[in-house]
Amino acid sequence: MFKSLIKNVHEGSAPPVDTPGEIITVRGDYLYYHYVCDGVEDRGWGCAYRTLQSLCSWVHFRQKQTSADPRHPPTIPDIQRALVEMQDKPANYAGSRDWIGSVEVGLCIDYFYDVPCRIVHINSGREIPDKIPELAEHLRSIGSPVMMGGDTDNSSKGIFGVCVAGNDAHLLIVVSVWTPTTMVQSKTP
Repeated sequence: MFKSLIKNVHEGSAPPVDTPGEIITVRGDYLYYHYVCDGVEDRGWGCAYRTLQSLCSWVHFRQKQTSADPRHPPTIPDIQRALVEMQDKPANYAGSRDWIGSVEVGLCIDYFYDVPCRIVHINSGREIPDKIPELAEHLRSIGSPVMMGGDTDNSSKGIFGVCVAGNDAHLLIVVSVWTPTTMVQSKTP
């Protein structure tokens, strides 16, 4: 059903800078979900669904350590049906090619796994550097990946690590693309 899912796609990435710095990444296993990985043609509209599935796979692997019956990541139809059932979306949403965002991702992680989520609002990219300490602490303490995107940012991204080197910070960003080995490392502005 799911083709070419890579486990822990961030492992083996070169540090973004030559200067020594603190590198904090996701703790634990996850699968990298990308466009068309399950045969659903979702290029152009499925990035947040795929980021959600990658985040859910992290929860799934955590559950495997403590539960006899860990829940697998939901499919796109599962996600759409859940949003209709939660009354977040109208009945005709199921089967659509409508986008989801950060709010729906949080709702679905809570719905499928009983894991509450928190949304941190950032009004522009210029505010990202102020959130690096909070993101680094999240990765240190919780260890889960984080979704980024929404509002005028029309592309969902998964944050799987941060590197702090002096006054510079870099994010390890995994995006949902057709080629499952593509990763982008982005320096914060």
